[in-house]
Amino acid sequence: MIRILGIQLRRSAALGAALLIAATGTIVLHATAGRWSAGWMALVMTEREYLAALSPLAMAAGAWQSFSEHRANVAELFASVPRPRTRRIVPILVTTALAVLVAYLVTLLAAAPRIAGTARYLPPAAFAVVAVGLIAMIASVWIGLAVGRLVPALATAPALAVTGFALLVFAPHALPDGGDMAAFSPMGRSRFSDYDTVSGGVSVAQGLWLVALAVAGVVLFAVRERKFAFAALLPLAIGATATALIVPTGGAYDRGTLDPVAQELVCTADTPRVCVSRAHEGLLPEVASRARHALRLLSKTSVVTAHEDTSTLFPPTSPKSRADTALMTIAVGKDGHLAHPGRLEPTLLTGVFTGPLSCTDTGNFEVATAAAYWLLDREPAVGPDGLEFADPKAVELWKGLKALPQAEAGTWVTAVHRAAQKCQDTTNLLTRSAR
Repeated sequence: MIRILGIQLRRSAALGAALLIAATGTIVLHATAGRWSAGWMALVMTEREYLAALSPLAMAAGAWQSFSEHRANVAELFASVPRPRTRRIVPILVTTALAVLVAYLVTLLAAAPRIAGTARYLPPAAFAVVAVGLIAMIASVWIGLAVGRLVPALATAPALAVTGFALLVFAPHALPDGGDMAAFSPMGRSRFSDYDTVSGGVSVAQGLWLVALAVAGVVLFAVRERKFAFAALLPLAIGATATALIVPTGGAYDRGTLDPVAQELVCTADTPRVCVSRAHEGLLPEVASRARHALRLLSKTSVVTAHEDTSTLFPPTSPKSRADTALMTIAVGKDGHLAHPGRLEPTLLTGVFTGPLSCTDTGNFEVATAAAYWLLDREPAVGPDGLEFADPKAVELWKGLKALPQAEAGTWVTAVHRAAQKCQDTTNLLTRSAR
């Protein structure tokens, strides 16, 4: 059997397809590294989103393989040999499946070194996401084999690639979001935070549906006469029914889109304590030194610890506000390390002077910015490293503070902090200090 597979591998389009898929996936992933550099779960979810490009290529590869055999006119020759039909079909199915499996895994392995030094958290759900992606690739190439056999034309492969791409990209947007629709989309859902995940129920449902598609592709590819092609509807009906019965929906689906373990805090052993989420555990050494510098500048306030802000929008979550804790936003760069490290202290300090997340009026941003940059002893700037722009109002307030004796300016800055913690309006505090 191994010798037969080797021959089939050499004579088929499997190797070329594997190289094309692996090269495309690797280029696309590295070109968009900022989308998945936060960790392993982000990587596998992003790669599966790019099934929009990889799956159509696999379909086209399968269709091209069927067309190549049709063009070679070997069907009559094989039919004249007294051997079971399965002995001819199975090697084609196995070699094409192995080709796309290897290509998908090579794409993943080519991206892994970029984050291997900083990604620490590897949830079990990540393996399920990869498994679903592999099944999707097998289903795609087998559907391509079936379509290529049913429509053996030169234009079938490119037409199937374009059609598959259009369906995968646009169909999910035309349907309502939710567990039902997520189960029938091999691409999965888009990522909204570094704590996103895919629940086990959704992965199982997606896997079942994709297995049904793969079986339907095998049936269409294997039937001798086209009039029996309707038999492919049976696995599709069974797969769709089973998928609809087990997929989480409503609140269960929403809860399954976030990983609470990834949001858990991992803290330094010594004080002052600096904590980041488990998803960003590998960045703790980079974050700790900068966060502690900010905490030292806040020595005259009640703030003694710094925690990562693990708030999310979909679904909405936020950490409990504490008077002794400063929240900081962690952004991961394309290399897996802290993005724009020079912005960590300013954003942390600005957040302290803006007030708790629970405040309906979070205070005046210009006042908070001026107070934060007075502690840092540099002129205010807004935006990430390399994209800073001056805020005229914040600069004016900062200059007012710099014109005061240091002790007096410190008193006003402390007053801003106290007012912000009480959710009081800070708009005119520094304006009065300059008079």
